[in-house]
Amino acid sequence: MATYQPTIGLEIHAELKTKTKMFCSCRNDADEKEPNKNICPVCMAHPGTLPVINKEAVHKVLLVGAAIGGTLADYTEFDRKNYFYPDIPKGYQISQYEHPLVAGGSLPPAGGADAAGVEITRIHLEEDTARSQHEGDSSYKNSDSRSLVDYNRAGVPLMEMVTEPVIHDAATAGRFARELQLLLRYLGAGEANMEKGEMRVEANISVSPGEKLGTKVEVKNLNSFRSVERAIEYEIKRQTKLLESGEAVVQETRGWDEAKQSTFSQRKKESSHDYRYFPDPDLSKLLLSELAELSAKNLIKEISGKLPWERRARYVAFGLKPEDAEMFVREPLFADFFDYSVRRAPSTLGAEGALLKLTANYISSDVAGAREQGAVSEAWFTKENAERFGRLMIMVDTKALSSRGAKDTLVLMFNDDREPEVIAKEKGLLQQSDEGTLTAIAQKVVDAHPSVAAEYKAGKEAAMQFLIGQGMKESKGSANPGALHSAIQKILV
Repeated sequence: MATYQPTIGLEIHAELKTKTKMFCSCRNDADEKEPNKNICPVCMAHPGTLPVINKEAVHKVLLVGAAIGGTLADYTEFDRKNYFYPDIPKGYQISQYEHPLVAGGSLPPAGGADAAGVEITRIHLEEDTARSQHEGDSSYKNSDSRSLVDYNRAGVPLMEMVTEPVIHDAATAGRFARELQLLLRYLGAGEANMEKGEMRVEANISVSPGEKLGTKVEVKNLNSFRSVERAIEYEIKRQTKLLESGEAVVQETRGWDEAKQSTFSQRKKESSHDYRYFPDPDLSKLLLSELAELSAKNLIKEISGKLPWERRARYVAFGLKPEDAEMFVREPLFADFFDYSVRRAPSTLGAEGALLKLTANYISSDVAGAREQGAVSEAWFTKENAERFGRLMIMVDTKALSSRGAKDTLVLMFNDDREPEVIAKEKGLLQQSDEGTLTAIAQKVVDAHPSVAAEYKAGKEAAMQFLIGQGMKESKGSANPGALHSAIQKILV
């Protein structure tokens, strides 16, 4: 039986985070609830109107291009992509064809600093379409059926990234899309919320028994990472089954049915000549070398240190657990808090960076848990509170506070602006290492549990852990466990 090789290329559309639309001054607001509010004669294609290029949108696409190491265009222009559909008021879409803003480059899929990058073909800039809403029976067989069009989205700046066909499994495609979403957010280029339609993925999938590419099938408008992965997995199985049975794969565009977890045929796949591209005569050509702020040198300086894979590599180098490193990369709120917490940490962190790991563990568990439960708001995550938290971690690392004492102090810190040392001392949470105090606690515990003490003397090591636990309870968590162990042992020997 032949072994079939899947090959996948992605086309990802992402709305850009700009104040206004791509070619007019209408507000770009993805959260607008009132339909057809952010529209004007330009984005509604009224006769006699002229578009004007949004410089901010061009800047954001070039930032992405610089981040992936692509070749930034000097000369670029916009083209008309001609096709008729109700969500295109002009009867054509302003896009880019022969002269995209970015060519080449690569983007590593999320999941490791050493992951091989997925090669990029191009990144171009265009305008988004309107949003269609279908009510009633979509077959239009009764008078109650109708379709409505909301033009608020029409004309919003839309970046399209096209990859080379170098992906060979659904998981890598999903990780790539997640990393692009992160990159857009890190650069402030876009929010890329898939549930809002701010980022949409189209997958071109082919299956063949050899190195030669098979017949390409496009699956459009996948609106969640899970849908991306499941649609690709389904399509690979569908095409493989066809080939194994001696049937041919038809080149077409297919949709994804979330309820049925399967793809379905939509239409025959168009080619570029079907759109009759030609340069838009209403828009001027751009020579980007004449704009100093858009030079490659300035763009690279602007993104330096702001890329998600740079942050991931730094955390891995710190020795953080992979899951903690990935959590911080995906949640900049926690990542920034961690960075400020350890910024003034002592230079002698131990061979394994124990203090860094300790800090990361507390943030990923206790702090993140409190945030999720609503015990602390986003407003608490300030530079000042991060530095206070860092001092709390030093107290744990130096045994001034037990783990229990640190957790109790942290809860109090959520609503108390004083230093952790002051809070812990006031509440009696500082770890006790005084020999006399611990000897008294040890004696009290041994006297209260003579049978357990006898078991320890008889060689049962687990009995000691019980006695230490009772001692910690007696001290309300403030005893130094190591010192308490020694105190109990001296009494029992």
